Amino acid sequence: MRYLQLTLDTPAENLALDEALLDVAESSELESGVLRIWESPTYCVVLGRSSSAEIEVDLEACRKDRVPVLRRSSGGGTILAGPGCLMYALVLGFRDYPQLQAIDQAHQFVLGELSRMLTSNETTVTPVGTSDLAIRPTEFASLQKFSGNAIRLKRKHILYHGTLLYDFDLKRLSRWLAAPTRTPAYRAERRHAEFVTNINIKRETLIQLLIDGWLADKAIATWPQQRTAELVKTKYTDDPKWVVHNPSAQIA
Repeated sequence: MRYLQLTLDTPAENLALDEALLDVAESSELESGVLRIWESPTYCVVLGRSSSAEIEVDLEACRKDRVPVLRRSSGGGTILAGPGCLMYALVLGFRDYPQLQAIDQAHQFVLGELSRMLTSNETTVTPVGTSDLAIRPTEFASLQKFSGNAIRLKRKHILYHGTLLYDFDLKRLSRWLAAPTRTPAYRAERRHAEFVTNINIKRETLIQLLIDGWLADKAIATWPQQRTAELVKTKYTDDPKWVVHNPSAQIA
């Protein structure tokens, strides 16, 4: 597998690059088997493909704080990205991973691999719900989520991407996100601050665990800049389907 550690300047560009990696793999311009890792330096709300901004986001607070609200091409729920939230994306081909054509098996495989990579003597990582990873902060505590994940399927490839909270300011969640419309049973009606946590792994260690775990031993020489720019221009700049709120400046 090949590896790309690259954060672009804006949330729009970063969402577009995940999508562009899938597009070029599908068109055979880039062979499949790619791990990308990035981390937004500014906060942004990212809706799932079918999520409702009016229901799942505090749009008034986002407008007041100049936090962008965009929609990604994959499914899943609404997330808040920003400093302390490591983002990863996998582009895998069905020729090598035929089982990933079934959504439930795709979640089972990728989350199983991630839990194996991130489990240590101190922390056990558990796949739970449809597409979450969770840990128990203490022996008798309830599971708390630190990772949410989503899928985009095409004819020959899958994009599987998600979040890994390691040093995130969790108070921001309730500031800009409303209660989700769909919740896993293990959430048990807990508020964001009670349900979500950071995994106790330093950033550089987390990155290396992903690289080693996915056997991503070859760096990508070039990334799809042209396709990324096309998606930013045609989709992630002012198309109301994909851009709910796009301030001219963002908070640090």
